[in-house]
Amino acid sequence: MELIKGNEIATSIIAELKAEVATIEGRKPCLALVRVGEDPASVSYVKKKEKTAAEIDVDSRIILPPVTISQAELEALIDELNADETVDGILVQSPLPAPLDELAIFRRVSPDKDVDGFHTINLGKVAQEDSSGFVSCTPAGVMELLARSDVDLRGKHVVVLGRSLIVGKPVALLALQKKAGANGTVTICHSATTNLAQITQMADVLIAAIGRPHFVTADMVKPGAVIIDVGINRIPDATRKSGNRLVGDIDFDAVSPKVSKITPVPGGIGPMTVAMLMKNTVKARQLRATG
Repeated sequence: MELIKGNEIATSIIAELKAEVATIEGRKPCLALVRVGEDPASVSYVKKKEKTAAEIDVDSRIILPPVTISQAELEALIDELNADETVDGILVQSPLPAPLDELAIFRRVSPDKDVDGFHTINLGKVAQEDSSGFVSCTPAGVMELLARSDVDLRGKHVVVLGRSLIVGKPVALLALQKKAGANGTVTICHSATTNLAQITQMADVLIAAIGRPHFVTADMVKPGAVIIDVGINRIPDATRKSGNRLVGDIDFDAVSPKVSKITPVPGGIGPMTVAMLMKNTVKARQLRATG
């Protein structure tokens, strides 16, 4: 079994981006990070993004509206950032507190600053295989992990567990694309899928993104399969200072001896998501520079 080390691959990407940013004339790329509320995971994620941006000389603006902000006020803030010529990318940290309409906010971000890749236009470009748009960071990270781990999806059966707009649907579209590293035969499974284990047992590459800790067990995977675990779940652990620990959607200890390659949690897809956000931000700056 080979461990796909997302931390190491993400570090390589960050180094490549740092070199690219050093060649940019004029101002450096700028990423606006909007976080509403004090959700602990969101606070941690934004700090990680801010730290990574600094590593590659990307300016980051942390914007912290009050948790009482209204939908109209948040939309007005997004409009201001859309109009700001010194901002290249905008990320609104999910989840947003109720009653804010998260999907409406994602759609409010200008498509050419939508470095999270959630806007309808950018999702449409993924479907049309138009590389001028921005791909959602986690799906892009999955494909980059596979490519840099010498996993070619051509002719392989790829099973995706999950159908979210953030991971499941876009990663399925990416795996289907007519391009190097893709050309997979894709099955999407979800909560209404019957005979789920029979389908996952046929997967050459299994991408788990359903948000249920240790859901995929050893009897659900084919010997020699490649496993990409997108799940990030917190479960109680009295031995940890925090009182919990992070685990994936895969029962790692049981599944790993059976497969050829697998990502860990943490240290797998998480660092890749941040790296691909930075890649999108640098791309946004380059596109704005060329008009």
